[in-house]
Amino acid sequence: MADVNQLITDFYRVATNREFARDYNFRVLSINTGGASNVTFDQDDLVYVKTASLPARQIKNVEVPYMGLNFNLPGNATYPGSDAYEMTFYADAQSKIRQKFETWSTDIFNDANSTGNYFAPKQTAIIDLVQLDNQLNKVAQYQLVGVSVRNVGPINYNIAAGTGETIEFVATVSYHYWRNIG
Repeated sequence: MADVNQLITDFYRVATNREFARDYNFRVLSINTGGASNVTFDQDDLVYVKTASLPARQIKNVEVPYMGLNFNLPGNATYPGSDAYEMTFYADAQSKIRQKFETWSTDIFNDANSTGNYFAPKQTAIIDLVQLDNQLNKVAQYQLVGVSVRNVGPINYNIAAGTGETIEFVATVSYHYWRNIG
């Protein structure tokens, strides 16, 4: 028998103590444009978030060759997906949420006159994300910093064969980095 305790009883003991994260134990708490727009998102808008994800962080590998052997050293941090962080929203009947993203996008760059707030997003432009346990208590909170809208996805209708299903759209933002704030 192996010296490592990884038996069914060990799995069961640990699983009942720690539980499992569930795919619905996550919320978008706030979206703040940081002054790039007068658009504000409130709690009623954010309950329409259908899917989102915790962001990734990666340490770049720096190879240092010496006498035929590559030594792997840690380099700088990068944030994979920070150029295209997606949130899927249920579309509300009046399209208010999508219109907020449209306005934010136009405020950043208005193609009618080639003007806008296309400066570097401020540190106050943030999205707050929260991980929850099974009793909906906060486990961790993450903040995406330097947020700026990049894409307001389409809303697709099925006029000829629609069955009354809810519809959704994807809003894509970029951010500079994220931090765990508790």
